[in-house]
Amino acid sequence: MKKYYLLLLLFGIGLLLSAIEPHDYFTWFLEVFPALLGVMVLLATFEKFRFTYFVYVLILLHTYILFIGGHYTYAEVPLFDSIRDALGQERNNYDKIGHFMQGFVPAAITREIFIRRKIINSKSWLPFLVICVCVWISAMYEFLEWGIALATGSNADAFLGTQGYVWDTQSDMLYAAIGSVVFILLFSRIHNKKIQKELGE
Repeated sequence: MKKYYLLLLLFGIGLLLSAIEPHDYFTWFLEVFPALLGVMVLLATFEKFRFTYFVYVLILLHTYILFIGGHYTYAEVPLFDSIRDALGQERNNYDKIGHFMQGFVPAAITREIFIRRKIINSKSWLPFLVICVCVWISAMYEFLEWGIALATGSNADAFLGTQGYVWDTQSDMLYAAIGSVVFILLFSRIHNKKIQKELGE
């Protein structure tokens, strides 16, 4: 159990650090809220369904990406400003890392639920349906962003982080899809071994 407490401690440290003088607290709250909600759900379901430690580590990594985006806003992460300038890019692309992870980590979560709950028994259909779920999650998040933008007006500009890119919404969903595909292609075997170890097979 100590290793799980360590992950929870690291989550708390990351959350606190991100809350120290962020760009603005409204944007910070919007960006870190999914992490807070996700951890509450994981804690509530921990005894009923415990994911592999591998998946919990990936989730922690994803929360740190959210914390950084919440602290600076996705359009103003300093390292990616430097990358933009060095490569002659037109925008800060840290948000694309976030959306890649929005597909990569949910792919791990969805895949594990499908396998361990025996929701999808066909190995040939499993990858496709996992990707479908991840793209659906990404689309729902874009709808949420749209709703918040309509409700709060200019206050949501830092949250949206489009940086004037007209295809930002579509590219966000594409990066989530790519993230899910990368997880399936590169990490399925590792994930299978972790699941088998968790189940004691």
